[in-house]
Amino acid sequence: MVPDIYCIQKILTLKKLSLLFIFISAMYSHLSGQNLQARKTQEGIEITENGKKILLYQVRPKSLNGMYERAGYVHPLYDLNENIITEDMPPDHPYHRGIFWAWHQIILNGKHIADGWISDSIKWEAPVVTSMTNSNKIAIHAEMIWNVHIDTNGIKPIIKELTNITIHKKNRGYRIIEFDINLLPLVDSLQIGGSDDAKGYGGFCLRLKLPADLTFISEGKKIIPQDTAVNAGPWMDFKGSFAGAGQAKSGVAVFGYTKAIDKTHKWILRDSSNTSMQNVPFPGRTPISISHSGLHLSYRVIVHDETVSSEKIEELYHNFINETNRER
Repeated sequence: MVPDIYCIQKILTLKKLSLLFIFISAMYSHLSGQNLQARKTQEGIEITENGKKILLYQVRPKSLNGMYERAGYVHPLYDLNENIITEDMPPDHPYHRGIFWAWHQIILNGKHIADGWISDSIKWEAPVVTSMTNSNKIAIHAEMIWNVHIDTNGIKPIIKELTNITIHKKNRGYRIIEFDINLLPLVDSLQIGGSDDAKGYGGFCLRLKLPADLTFISEGKKIIPQDTAVNAGPWMDFKGSFAGAGQAKSGVAVFGYTKAIDKTHKWILRDSSNTSMQNVPFPGRTPISISHSGLHLSYRVIVHDETVSSEKIEELYHNFINETNRER
């Protein structure tokens, strides 16, 4: 019996369509798997790409036995291979928390009313958070109120913090994470300042793990940490074996910008011999007033692997400054 040519062609066509469907489905699955995604957890908002963790923005206030309460910060931060590179509530400084921004001196009408660094006499409301995604980046929008204990009458809201954290897709060995922080005063005559000592630390901080081979590079030059702030270039790259001794190195570069920032570019740096956080000190020991229009701070963090050179980080820094100046 001679096979029906029409039936054979129909069968072959159906097989081709089935294979095409499988190919398209596989391709779509592969592409959709690369999307940046935001997932709500009990702690906050977790960002992933292609199923790999990038960071978690802490929404729910946390404390250590009722002390050092904090909210509205990033931890964990992961390197490109999903190794955790930040610390939260470390034993040596339990008030440190991943990537955070805080000030020792919070002053109202000339009187010191709270210490945001160690969360003394201040409470952070759980941030109201939304997220927005496109094909290349995802943004976390957070609104948080700072409340302080003024007197026996209870707490008083003093600042509305509006923070945008924008996470970009991985690109040739690095990932860009933007931090845009706006502090809007809810009271008059409000000031903030760093520690009231020679260090003057306060502002944008990273409590990173401290591998034994951690190095500090700025504008292609190795920087040696000191007890007080050191003068260096406008960016700093922290590079070491965050995954453990003998493992591939990774890095975290930090850029900062504000109209009021000290043009000498001071940095407080710490290695394993002096365990603590890394800080872009602002405004330093002398407090500054927050005007009615608020205080706007912009930072950019570059999480990268060991293939990314200082020349590439310099290029990314200039891109950051050009973009920031255009926006302003």
